[in-house]
Amino acid sequence: MRSRWKLLASLALIAAGLSSQAATCTMQAELSAQDRDALAAASGRITQAILSQDLVSLKADLLPSEASAWEGISGAAGQAQSLTQGGQIQIQSVYLLDAANQTAPADTEFFCSNSSGSLTITVNMRNLPPGRFAVILAVATGSPLGGQLGLVLAWDSSSSAWRLAGLTVRQGVFDGHDGVWYWKRARELAKADPWSAWYSYDAARYLLLPVDFISSPNLDKLSQEQAQIASSPQSAFPLTIPDGDRRWKIEGVRLDASLHEPDLGVAYDSTGVTDPAALRTEAIAVLSAFLKAQPGIRANFHGLWAYSVKNGSRNPIMELPMAKIP
Repeated sequence: MRSRWKLLASLALIAAGLSSQAATCTMQAELSAQDRDALAAASGRITQAILSQDLVSLKADLLPSEASAWEGISGAAGQAQSLTQGGQIQIQSVYLLDAANQTAPADTEFFCSNSSGSLTITVNMRNLPPGRFAVILAVATGSPLGGQLGLVLAWDSSSSAWRLAGLTVRQGVFDGHDGVWYWKRARELAKADPWSAWYSYDAARYLLLPVDFISSPNLDKLSQEQAQIASSPQSAFPLTIPDGDRRWKIEGVRLDASLHEPDLGVAYDSTGVTDPAALRTEAIAVLSAFLKAQPGIRANFHGLWAYSVKNGSRNPIMELPMAKIP
């Protein structure tokens, strides 16, 4: 679902080592009329190509230096079709990033503040080359899955135009519930069911923004609340779970939205079976044992993915809705 601009690989909210010298950010409300019109035209053209699945036009808008990223970008555009279906694209946020005075590619941190200084958004870019860039966040209002788009545009001086440099696509709704709903749910569960609360915070974070390289006061608050949960899974892994005469080693559990549902992926050490029927039997046993150890998960998520781990290889085995897990 996610195509990451090769020059922005491994985007993360990392403060250490970031270079913010000669880098400025302008938020949407403070844009000049010229920049606002140019970015509106470029983003409108690109989002329309995505919605209509016009890959020829989309590729024509690709920044030439990002030609090698086309396969990932076109794949993300293809997935956007189902996520945005039935909705109308609306631009939510625009951040104009100016790193033209940088002398070489660098990890760059942009602080984007409104005119009053009451709100500051942080955008972290890895190995960013000198130039002007824009991050545009859009949502398909009215779409059942609340599809969200994260565009990275770069100013192409050779054509004097904004060109596509990166595309991220993500849903904004799980089963009718948005990120705010999951945030509230996490708070409700924090004391009674720490594990369900922890992954509800993860679901909220996932649904609130289509990109992972933007930090805001709200997201910082969410992370702080999540970190304060007692008896959470934060440091529980690897986790050994008894199952009769057997014991299963769970390497990790994470939110898994690959089927557009609020699932959790459970990675476990496999016994090494290879027969498909035996793999399925083993996976069901692991998932069942996990739910017995954490029964609250069953009521708060759609289902579980089983990922077997053997000799360093991690393989998806199956996904089951909660009702089908004994």
